[in-house]
Amino acid sequence: MSESERRMIEILRILNKQEKATGSKLIADELKDKGFNLGERAVRYHMQILDEKGYTERMGYSGRRITDLGREKLEKGLIYDQVDFIYSKFEELIYLTNFNYITRKGNVVVNTSTIYNEESYNIIKDIFANGLSVSPYVNLNRVKNGDALEIKTICGTTIDGILLNEGIASQPVYGGLLKIEDNHPVAFKELISYKKTSITPLDAFIAPEMTSVLDVITDGTGYIPANFRLIPAVGKQKTIDTLSKLKEIGINGTIAISEDGENILGLPVNKGMIGLAIIGGITPFCAVQELGYDIDIKIGEELENFEKLTPIVNTVDHKLKTSSNNDESKIPFILSKSWNLIQQVNFDVEKEKGDIVANISYIKKEDLDDAIDIMKECYESDTKYINPHYQILSHPTDDNKLGIATVCSLSIDGLLVNNGIKTTPKYGGLLELTEPALFVDLISYSGSSLDPHKIFIAKDMTSITKNDRPKRLLASIKEIPYVARDHSISLLDKLSKLGIPTYKIGKPREIIYNAKVDNYNFGIVTGSGLNTIAAIKEKGIDVEVKADTKLMPFENMDKL
Repeated sequence: MSESERRMIEILRILNKQEKATGSKLIADELKDKGFNLGERAVRYHMQILDEKGYTERMGYSGRRITDLGREKLEKGLIYDQVDFIYSKFEELIYLTNFNYITRKGNVVVNTSTIYNEESYNIIKDIFANGLSVSPYVNLNRVKNGDALEIKTICGTTIDGILLNEGIASQPVYGGLLKIEDNHPVAFKELISYKKTSITPLDAFIAPEMTSVLDVITDGTGYIPANFRLIPAVGKQKTIDTLSKLKEIGINGTIAISEDGENILGLPVNKGMIGLAIIGGITPFCAVQELGYDIDIKIGEELENFEKLTPIVNTVDHKLKTSSNNDESKIPFILSKSWNLIQQVNFDVEKEKGDIVANISYIKKEDLDDAIDIMKECYESDTKYINPHYQILSHPTDDNKLGIATVCSLSIDGLLVNNGIKTTPKYGGLLELTEPALFVDLISYSGSSLDPHKIFIAKDMTSITKNDRPKRLLASIKEIPYVARDHSISLLDKLSKLGIPTYKIGKPREIIYNAKVDNYNFGIVTGSGLNTIAAIKEKGIDVEVKADTKLMPFENMDKL
């Protein structure tokens, strides 16, 4: 990305945060705060280019505002920049939080969610009353001609900002799903690192089949969104004191805090640090989504003056008990699991025989014929992008279900490693087949416990069979040392002839479909075996996506 393009992206980000037309002086001042030494004249030059591209529009003498096209550009136009921006956005919000818990004045970080009926509101109030939130303080605002209710709630990032103001530097590390048993936090089930993702970690887990907040309320057992951060151990007592004072004024959300170097909730903590888990600020809204109600949830979007917030409930009975921290299990990360599968691949591309890695998803027996028809249609419409190999398997415990095995892209890594080529799965992504094709979302395999493609499917982000929007496929980026490029091309070409496609082979330092790999390496983009499974789900068939991953003989697979 050129320096000029980076500047224009930052200008779009500034305009996107403004509620009214903004002039070049304010933009120049904000750019300076972000490290861009750009005067008003230079800003006006860049704005003219943005106007010509349709990303901004002039509003008389008031300045410019961002257009819908500009927001689209900002959202997906430079995805490799976005994977770094997510973490920096939270660092910026932490710094700008200036709430004083003594005077109860200043800015806090808020999540903004919109609901569309009274029943949703009553459910949300019940969750707040049971203490499954950071704070009961909210800002209510009727929108869309009074048909919808916008609710701003305090985000857990606020606590990081308050701690920073006390001289305590917390480091947000993960967002994920926390298992609750008998109202006691047990261990994290799934995690995504705050770094190297274009999706806010907790946003990745906002899907009805992922959370079970209502089960925690009714039965004391389920999964809730939570964040995990590290804090220098010398600041532990000051942290505890600060959290205690916050609790007195209605800002809580603390789930567990560890000792120096003590593993907690299934996560490792290095010596000299302590771990702190805080409930996700969007937890009450997950309950509404679990029931199938229409809701829009935005995480950590903005700052709000605390004085504009009032309690949504008068009393709070905190449902969660103190974590016993007796669970010694450690959460397995996807990259570690992947390496072990890659190591076992022995597929011979010349003989077309040997073990590959297969994804196995499950459907009802009665849906099999329809599912196969959808897979065939999917393949025939996109032979360049869709892997046609599959196998039908029995379910290990349920006679009413069948498994559909498809070729996982880790099989490609296994083939390369087996031929002496080091390859590293880098990102799982969502590839939009525009002209040119672009990644619109990326999640790093490093620091994630869940296959990114499973997240995209759960959140209905694919568009494989839908004709009313650009096609969006599941794809992976792998990184290979440049010295092995020619050898890799030869093997990948043979794989493609078997119907296991490689979408693109990059060059060193090349931005490939709007994503990039490290210097002295090149990237390859491969399709996911889950594309046909995503197509089945898009057509309304209930499917348990990638419930199992194991080795299978390639020669036993059928072809669409």
